[in-house]
Amino acid sequence: MSFSTVMSAAIEGLQVELIHVETDISNGLPVFHMVGYLSSEVREASERVRTAIHNSGIQIPAKKIIINLAPATVRKRGASFDLPIALSLLSALGVITAEKLKDTVVIGELSLDGRLREVNGVLPIVMEAKKMGCSRCILPGGNAAEGALTKGIEVIGADSLRQAVDYLRDEAKICPESSTKWEKYAATAQGLIDFSDIQGQEAVKRAVEVAVSGGHNLLLIGPPGSGKSMVAQRIPTILPPPDHEESLEITRIYSVLGMVDKDRPLITGRPFRSVHHTVTKPALIGGGLIPVPGEISLAHGGVLFLDELAEFRKSVLEVLRQPLEERVIRINRAHGNYVFPSNFILVAAMNIATTKLIQCGIAEMPENKAFQGFLGMFFWLFRSATIIRGLFCLAILHLFLTITRQSLNLITFR
Repeated sequence: MSFSTVMSAAIEGLQVELIHVETDISNGLPVFHMVGYLSSEVREASERVRTAIHNSGIQIPAKKIIINLAPATVRKRGASFDLPIALSLLSALGVITAEKLKDTVVIGELSLDGRLREVNGVLPIVMEAKKMGCSRCILPGGNAAEGALTKGIEVIGADSLRQAVDYLRDEAKICPESSTKWEKYAATAQGLIDFSDIQGQEAVKRAVEVAVSGGHNLLLIGPPGSGKSMVAQRIPTILPPPDHEESLEITRIYSVLGMVDKDRPLITGRPFRSVHHTVTKPALIGGGLIPVPGEISLAHGGVLFLDELAEFRKSVLEVLRQPLEERVIRINRAHGNYVFPSNFILVAAMNIATTKLIQCGIAEMPENKAFQGFLGMFFWLFRSATIIRGLFCLAILHLFLTITRQSLNLITFR
């Protein structure tokens, strides 16, 4: 036949949209044209697909080839459309029968020699394929374990285009990826740290237990080296472990960003994300030209740790208000709206005396003895609100140094 359709999928934020890859082959001037609101990396797939098919031992006739990725209103990004484009083209050429591709979702990136490369977002795509009634998903072998986390759908992992074609032509056998039981992943999730590592600090441990029990946020204030970061890192170990559905929800976020471990794709522990104080607003809450989840979504179901809280920019801290209240973050763009989950416990830490506390006068408390005495005069000088006070302090300091120098000269003369 000269026309064929293969199902694939595109990811927008955390949402999945099924894409129909349509191929038409007709007589005319030899051309390989792709349409359907494509990004530059998808347009480049034409060269990858033709070279991969050629290096797989299959010849493409010199005909007019038109490939459409529908619906045309959805922006197609990434290299995961290489394999569905190749299989749709081979189906239109009659190399593969259309019946073999019925109710099958195909994703995968092709290298020039025909090997399949891993792609991001496999778990949400397979979950959406099952929800839409598809019975099978063909994807790269490196993503097979991740795709098999979804039960009720057959996951086929192929290592090359040639192997996938032979499987669809019943010339080779690929065993479906077995679904590993969730209990096995949960049993092997052994952490290297534990809340019991904390020695002493009974008041701090009690405060942490109360905050975790009620899902409250926590602020740790203390001198450097007192164990604030150590306590924060061990808070996820006393949180209740996530159930299977919650583990899938957390893993789904990490899958979109390509942060899933191939050996243990299912995340069965509570996330802990430590953010540097130079973080930007898009990196914290998500966003960008193509909105993707940020740190607060990566901490979903776990702990978000802000060390050196006083050093964060005010504008960055203010964007946390809505996610803490609504437990979701909404990002609006001209081409669509995106909703990312953000149900986390916020833990922050700061030293007793920092530059900003000194400016506010808090560093003059009795606990901050290092900022009293002779050095206090210099801190008081730099935090002065008026030029007159600063000049007056400099004059006093100059007079003090002059008298001291004259006294030293008299002692030396004698």
